[in-house]
Amino acid sequence: MRILLTGRSGQVGYELQRALASLGDIIAPDRAELDLAQPPTIERALQAHRPDIIVNAAAYTAVDRAEAERDLAVTVNAAAPVVIAREAARLGALLVHYSTDYVFDGEKKAPYIEDDAPNPISVYGASKLEGEKAIRASGCRHLIFRTSWVYAARGKNFLLTVLRLAGERPELRIVDDQFGAPTTARMLARATEAVLARPWDDRASGTYHMTAAGRTTWCGFAREIVAAKGLATPVVPIRTEEYPLPARRPRNSMLDNTKLHRTFGVRLPNWQEGLSQTLAELAQHR
Repeated sequence: MRILLTGRSGQVGYELQRALASLGDIIAPDRAELDLAQPPTIERALQAHRPDIIVNAAAYTAVDRAEAERDLAVTVNAAAPVVIAREAARLGALLVHYSTDYVFDGEKKAPYIEDDAPNPISVYGASKLEGEKAIRASGCRHLIFRTSWVYAARGKNFLLTVLRLAGERPELRIVDDQFGAPTTARMLARATEAVLARPWDDRASGTYHMTAAGRTTWCGFAREIVAAKGLATPVVPIRTEEYPLPARRPRNSMLDNTKLHRTFGVRLPNWQEGLSQTLAELAQHR
């Protein structure tokens, strides 16, 4: 089986390249060969490699910068999936694509299910939703995995930012009225591997939520990080309004994972377990 992976240098792509190696031959083009910001390169690469599975882990993820770089965000997150999905349909390939809790406005009180009506409140969220729509409209076999609050031991993410700032500032002021489930890139990669290892059934094609178990706030996440590292830096809770950013965030980013477990028997660990594993990984590399 030939698996073409985009975004190999990103947090999720890095883990996927390792996790999916047990399933087949991994083709992971660099940006010079396949660049989502240059859609013609997508068609050439897919036609050249003719994969059985396309795993699209590349995306424009600079949420705040997207408000000023709308065209680029739309090209990468919406226009590129049009091309990928079209080529997947031509090749008869399965397309695995990652989306986000940001397709919702965060006003629902309970965790979101896959059939809830999207209502993005940022350019980033809107661009990711358009990518989802394009994939569904293409008719290709697909798995769209929506996730949230992704981080890893590498890259740019909340965990690494908190660790850096805890050593630089007398206190950390962190938003405490946005709820979600911090999810490690490794969790996502292993869950994807578990799904793809199963015999394929065309009836499984669709959208699934894939996040860690449990719930916290950004402040709660930060406190857990600081405590786990034995740091004395105080973490002060603040309201969203006290930390204005260019892009609005959903207050409720909780996603219900029932469909994923019911269909594939896959359940992600609790978010605290993911944090412990990631901190242990960081310690090994220092």
